[in-house]
Amino acid sequence: MMQSVPADLLVIGGGVNGTGIARDAAGRGLKVVLAERGDLAGATSSAATKLIHGGLRYLEQYEFRLVREALGEREVLMRMAPHIIWPLRFVLPHHPGLRPAWMIRIGLFLYDHLSSRQTLPGSIGVNLIGDIRGKPLKPEFKRGFEYSDCWVDDARLVALNAMSARQLGARVLTRTAVTAAKREGELWRATLTDQVSGRTEEVLARGIVNAAGPWVRETLTGAFGANPKNSIRLIKGSHIVTQKLFEGEHCYIFQNADGRIIFAIPYERDFTLVGTTDVALDRLDAQPRISEEETEYLLAAASEYFRTPLTRDMIVWSYAGVRPLYDDGENNPSSITRDYVLDLDGKPGDKQAPLLSVYGGKLTTYRRLSEHAMEKIATFYPNMGKAWSGTKPLPGGDFGGLSFADYLTQVMQRYPQLDRAWLVRFLRRHGSNVHAILGDAKTMADMGEHFGGGLYAREVDWLMREEWAREADDVLWRRTKCGLWISAADRERLANWMAQHRSNGAAA
Repeated sequence: MMQSVPADLLVIGGGVNGTGIARDAAGRGLKVVLAERGDLAGATSSAATKLIHGGLRYLEQYEFRLVREALGEREVLMRMAPHIIWPLRFVLPHHPGLRPAWMIRIGLFLYDHLSSRQTLPGSIGVNLIGDIRGKPLKPEFKRGFEYSDCWVDDARLVALNAMSARQLGARVLTRTAVTAAKREGELWRATLTDQVSGRTEEVLARGIVNAAGPWVRETLTGAFGANPKNSIRLIKGSHIVTQKLFEGEHCYIFQNADGRIIFAIPYERDFTLVGTTDVALDRLDAQPRISEEETEYLLAAASEYFRTPLTRDMIVWSYAGVRPLYDDGENNPSSITRDYVLDLDGKPGDKQAPLLSVYGGKLTTYRRLSEHAMEKIATFYPNMGKAWSGTKPLPGGDFGGLSFADYLTQVMQRYPQLDRAWLVRFLRRHGSNVHAILGDAKTMADMGEHFGGGLYAREVDWLMREEWAREADDVLWRRTKCGLWISAADRERLANWMAQHRSNGAAA
């Protein structure tokens, strides 16, 4: 007979919501198991526009609660992870034929004041004539506006939450699917199946959180045999990464004639990220990919503003993800709410083990969603600790009170012979964990085999051992973005190296 592993909470899904909930719950003293059937951030949570933002355009949809919550989270998250989250300034050129200037001013005023700002500067009007911010734009765009939001490395945000959860006692299992779950009074008996080896184990949990993202309904109907009462809308968002389109650290937000907006954001030093689209899907049968129509849409939308039109030969990479939005009945994909809904099945008076399903959500609000999820199930765990997640840094985020620049100076002083530009990128990925990875390295040769794009064996070993990386794509596109520079031959060399050095149970 299979021996059951006891747990207070089983979390299904290794995206930002699942790992955030696992971290929050473990930090409150619960015994947590997280099961992700693929890689961490293997779907939606690695395919975003990489922003921690309030959602300026959501004001037009009267999503004031969501915007206020998101705005309040920006500086909380910057304090938690200053290595992967930092401020950006967005330039919004005024397009006379679209939203009038007075409407934009009102929207930016609300954006500045719906929630408190401690460090982020407010919005201003800008004269684009003769300014670096206007240089790449067509000459008809003479004025505009500028406001603050933040950048985030989305997939690393997920990995860091999973690492934090493990440090707090959670068991994090990747490539492990929950294939069956049966409620037995105040407990859930769940079967977990390793997707690589086929081995199974049983978890006896006091509660389950279903944070499977686009597969939240399929998980309910498949593993649980339930008939979900809530629906989701699958909305594909695609992005293109181009050769660098402009100098400077600022970003652009462009209005389009269809009422949507797109962003153009400096990306990984050498490129520009342009996105996103909103395309409704009936189902998700395979890994989403950008379509020809979406590619043309993004090229045309950006070309409306840039002096130099964007062409296909400028594209170096593209990616697509599916947002699992709560179905609020809205027909326009761009107008569907980005807010989240937490559906609880089970009541303490009935002595039934709870099942909480998560619908929707955004990168920016994942921590607050996690807190609200714990509030939903708090009555089932009377000895659970209080909310805490915004008070502690994520792994690598403790700079001892120093700014990123000052901490970088310290790192460079300690490793004077390592390449300075490489160290900046390395610190952006790993923060204060750089010392654990670099160790006694004196030169770049001490980092081991170089796979291209600044990726060395010593880092790959860390990613496999500490961050659940198993396949080459886990490293190249989620734990890092070194895939932007690496050749097909080097990718194969990396895959072979990882296969030789892979150890079962790493980072488990």
